[in-house]
Amino acid sequence: MAKQESNCVGSSVVSDLINFLNACPTAFHAVDEAKKRLQTAGYEQVLEREDWKLEAGKKYYFTRNYSTIVAFAIGKKFVAGNGFHIVGAHTDSPCLKLKPVSKVAKGGYLEVGVQTYGGGLWHTWFDRDLTIAGRVIVREEKDGVVSYSHRLVRIEEPIMRIPTLAIHLDRDVREAFKVNAQSHLLPVLATAVKAELNKVVAESGQSKETTSINSKHHSLLLQLLADKLGCEPEHISDFELQACDTQPSLVAGAAKEFIFSGRLDNLCMSFCSLKALIDATAPESNLEDETGVRMVALFDHEEVGSDSAQGAGSPAMLNTLSRITHSFTTDSKLLEKAIQRSFLVSADMAHALHPNYMDKHEDNHQPKLHGGLVIKHNANQRYATNAVTSLIFREIARNHSLPVQDFVVRNDMACGSTIGPILASGVGIRTVDVGAPQLSMHSIREMCAVDDVKHSYEHFKAYYQEFTHLDAKIKVDA
Repeated sequence: MAKQESNCVGSSVVSDLINFLNACPTAFHAVDEAKKRLQTAGYEQVLEREDWKLEAGKKYYFTRNYSTIVAFAIGKKFVAGNGFHIVGAHTDSPCLKLKPVSKVAKGGYLEVGVQTYGGGLWHTWFDRDLTIAGRVIVREEKDGVVSYSHRLVRIEEPIMRIPTLAIHLDRDVREAFKVNAQSHLLPVLATAVKAELNKVVAESGQSKETTSINSKHHSLLLQLLADKLGCEPEHISDFELQACDTQPSLVAGAAKEFIFSGRLDNLCMSFCSLKALIDATAPESNLEDETGVRMVALFDHEEVGSDSAQGAGSPAMLNTLSRITHSFTTDSKLLEKAIQRSFLVSADMAHALHPNYMDKHEDNHQPKLHGGLVIKHNANQRYATNAVTSLIFREIARNHSLPVQDFVVRNDMACGSTIGPILASGVGIRTVDVGAPQLSMHSIREMCAVDDVKHSYEHFKAYYQEFTHLDAKIKVDA
């Protein structure tokens, strides 16, 4: 009966992940979706540019640039100097972002100028049904007063495609499909003839603002955006948009054991940590006996190094810990004590063993799908795990009969990195690097296992609920 109940909960988590993925084509949409879920769960928004008035036993969140979100629940027994129990992940994924001037016309086609973001497998973007999504800055005027609003937009239907070259014109393509990121990755929006026949934005009688925006982007594209936003094209002041695959995320495989989706790296970990926090701070899992602060931090720009105002390399994390601590004390020394009592789980997807490339993993470190969260190790500190931090995470797994795996990269291969070392070195917080195993990382279409979504959620939830008790048993600094 208990197993049946567990399976039911797991199916619910997976279904919820699919809904989350399909609602989040960009980092902006991921933050918006997280914000809605937190509000529904009783989290109150605070603003970084204002004073915070926090209370023990209550739940809060804030956003930065609308692409990073931090949420935290303060234990009822929290006092200044107590620790923070954090899971950190990231909202961004490799993609093609529209250039500031995206209007390209050649050979009778209208194309969209894009720039590569992150280390994507760009060959996987060819021959896919693409659309655009992101945020638009809309100029609004009421009673003579001008203001500018941030609006999310997503065009559902496919409007672009990056076509491959026919094999008859490139006989060597079977040996090597070489992509020139500047020349070959421009999506085709329309043919010039059809665009002219269907033109809906007049070129005459336009304001300077309209002329400026039309000189940068195709009128046809601007009209599509305006129709979706319910405004006029001339009201669009600027935007941050990216190309997106229109194929939905879904549960797949002959045994329905996989998830096929874009952006699993790292929206899968973002979702699992967010849901774990919400459920670990729900009324039935109250904060009455909690002495610490339970927190999730979902950062933007991990795929490009985290060096931005909203990235993990910014002061955002340290500022948050400081503001929460100082809401309960005027003693500045207590922040240092709080950091030493804190713990960060850096959650970023891991490399599963690939059956067609077995030699890319060494024999003793071959993470498998369905095998649970992977603890990542690297002697050169590309991951921040050490013996103590991995022990804590393993003990939680052992207490709940959850599988766990280990990974180190081969000595003759380069190693990626995460927000873990950035926050560990920048804040001074104990950190373990983990992630669910996946295949096709950085492809436009990735895959992971249904079981590992359940394992990740359960592991993070147990961490939030049990870390305070477990940490009291560890005496390495005594």
